[in-house]
Amino acid sequence: MTFDVEAVRQKFPAIRENSAVFFDNPAGTQVSEGVMNAVSDYFVYANANTGGAFVTSRRTDELMTRARRLLADFLNAPSHEEIVFGPNMTTLNFGLSRAIGKTLSKGDEIILTRMDHDANVAPWLEIAEDHQLKVCWIDIVPEDGTLNLDTYAEALSKRTKLVATVHASNALGTINPIAEIAEMAHQVGALHVVDAVQSAPHVPLDVQALGCDFLLCSAYKFFGPHIGVMWGKYDLLAELPAYKVRPSKDVPPHRWETGTQSFETIHATAQAVEYVRKLGREYGLAHAEEFAHMGGNRTEIHAGMAALRVYETELVRQLIETLTAIAGTKIYGVTDPDRFEERVPTVIFSMQGHSPDEIAEHLAMNGIYVWSGHYYAIEVMNRLGHEENGLVRVGLAHYNTSQEIERLGHALEDL
Repeated sequence: MTFDVEAVRQKFPAIRENSAVFFDNPAGTQVSEGVMNAVSDYFVYANANTGGAFVTSRRTDELMTRARRLLADFLNAPSHEEIVFGPNMTTLNFGLSRAIGKTLSKGDEIILTRMDHDANVAPWLEIAEDHQLKVCWIDIVPEDGTLNLDTYAEALSKRTKLVATVHASNALGTINPIAEIAEMAHQVGALHVVDAVQSAPHVPLDVQALGCDFLLCSAYKFFGPHIGVMWGKYDLLAELPAYKVRPSKDVPPHRWETGTQSFETIHATAQAVEYVRKLGREYGLAHAEEFAHMGGNRTEIHAGMAALRVYETELVRQLIETLTAIAGTKIYGVTDPDRFEERVPTVIFSMQGHSPDEIAEHLAMNGIYVWSGHYYAIEVMNRLGHEENGLVRVGLAHYNTSQEIERLGHALEDL
């Protein structure tokens, strides 16, 4: 069935009720009515802490298990007991870095990239300082915004203990070859941690195929509420010295979840995955065979994500063509249509004669929401020479339309 974007948009109250163009998606997507309802439903029917004998507590236990199972399906994780919830990806990664840091010694080496959001840089810089580790860097190729894997190969050594990379850049939109990166890390005995915050809304995620050891993402980037998710291999989740309170369960995933969880948003995150699964039923038939080996919910969820990917690829093609046609604009990242499988629909650009903030303010006055600045991609902006003012970022989602891109083009032409 052809992807019906107008039918999809009707599922999102903020889009139904608002004439604005939401191109601010890399910082947080809109949510469907089902996700909204899940939050209020939880407070009516299951509002209690876990582990009690009474009905609302038991419902909370059941909803938590259901959410873990659906997130395991979303990531194609081997077990739902490998799914950890937390306030956001950044907080989860700081907890992970502290635990891994306790296993490292002075002189050990870690590898970071010039492409990552600071949430996958700062936590590792902190433990490097705490434990006197050597930090090595993977550079980017400024011409097309890809990782320079030659610098990765040069950085690897027998002393490398950890490699932290982003799956899809929150600035450049680049999708990195994670399976290759993971294999290279494992060849020297290093752990591989992946930030999948920006890939989760746009591509099917399969942690088993990617081959990494940990993967983190945020539900509010894939049509859910403000909450973070971490997947890790079970043995590592069980063995690493996680920071926890003494009475909490000392088994995965509980030993990684500090304090009482946000049960209402966890329940709503499950509904976000259900939303994607239903899209798979409606629009993913052409992709079902590719994911048939997963079975059940997983086939439908991944087929749904594949359907979104096809639609968004056509949108980003139009977006890049539109920006390229405007005099004085420069796009950073992959712009070759034959290489669009290497990017998500997040595009950064500059416009001669106008600062990024000026452009964003002009677009806001025209009801078009975009971001300007560095959006925590500090290393990217430094490497591109835009550390002072950053760049303008337009991030598409599957509920955006061709007409909205035309509206963006007209507004920029007016400027």
